[in-house]
Amino acid sequence: MSSSIAEGAGQRAGQISFQQLADAMPQMVWSTLPDGFHDYYNAQWYEFTGVPKGSTDGEGWNGMFHPDDQERAWSRWRHSLRTGESYEIEYRLRHRSGAYRWTLGRALAVRNEEGEIVRWVGTCTDIHEQKQVAQQNEILSRELSHRIKNIFAVLSGLIGISARQFPGAKQFARQLQARVAALGRAHDYVRPHSEESARHEGPSTLLALLKELLSPYPAIDEGRLTIEGDDLPVDDRGATPIGLVFHELATNASKYGALSNSDGRVRIASVAEQGQVRLRWEEAGGPPILAEPEELGFGSRLTQISIVQQLGGTLERHWAREGLRVDLLIPISALNRA
Repeated sequence: MSSSIAEGAGQRAGQISFQQLADAMPQMVWSTLPDGFHDYYNAQWYEFTGVPKGSTDGEGWNGMFHPDDQERAWSRWRHSLRTGESYEIEYRLRHRSGAYRWTLGRALAVRNEEGEIVRWVGTCTDIHEQKQVAQQNEILSRELSHRIKNIFAVLSGLIGISARQFPGAKQFARQLQARVAALGRAHDYVRPHSEESARHEGPSTLLALLKELLSPYPAIDEGRLTIEGDDLPVDDRGATPIGLVFHELATNASKYGALSNSDGRVRIASVAEQGQVRLRWEEAGGPPILAEPEELGFGSRLTQISIVQQLGGTLERHWAREGLRVDLLIPISALNRA
């Protein structure tokens, strides 16, 4: 057998092996030439879409997407072809039933030894049920947030009505209303957000965010809660998880720690260095800590998840007798999209 015949047989065996592997996968699998020309789909693609084999070769795949998603998908795909970057996008793909189902599309470039792209291999994963659950959760979250805001508004109104009955308490009532309003603003930072509901207004720097978030606590006006250090730009991407952490710390300090008495103090310091920001929460003067808690509460576990998973940072608690110290280390790039 000549070397060319042997090479051809090896290539055919490799092709059959790839097709068999792709057909055995539960996902839709496809591949393209280096220029993006689609020349292969596995059996799951045809089973899902119900289209005749070969009908979506070349550029025919884009017609399978929901009309509202086609230009976005094309734009993302052209960007990957131009730059070689991985392709990832969520879009609605037409099912054989005629309905559109949410799908996660991904693709990676296959390169030769010289680093040249020789093929693109991609997958489509049906995420319709997960997407529906996420959308339902978002609706519930917005409804809950709306009701909580209404409670704050009712509470502020009741304070105003009471103040009119007791003129001597007007100054106190105004201060109390301001704190209730601040609690309402803080709530917006600590509730879960999606891309659609994310905040885009409010404080645009880290220290301003912390000051607004903690403004409901009298200790900040009394000088017992201080915020200092390096300031950095922040948007909703970083504001929500950071707000959640410091809201939880302040709540616990008011119940059990340094903010639970008139002598306790809290110092928050921010230091930016080597592409990271170190945030320290340090309590002193509160009830002495006799031992580290055997188990963290749900709120504390949630803050850990927020910093690690959402921002790619770390969170460490130090249970000293004189007070709790918490150190957060967060990549500066995670604070805002810019």
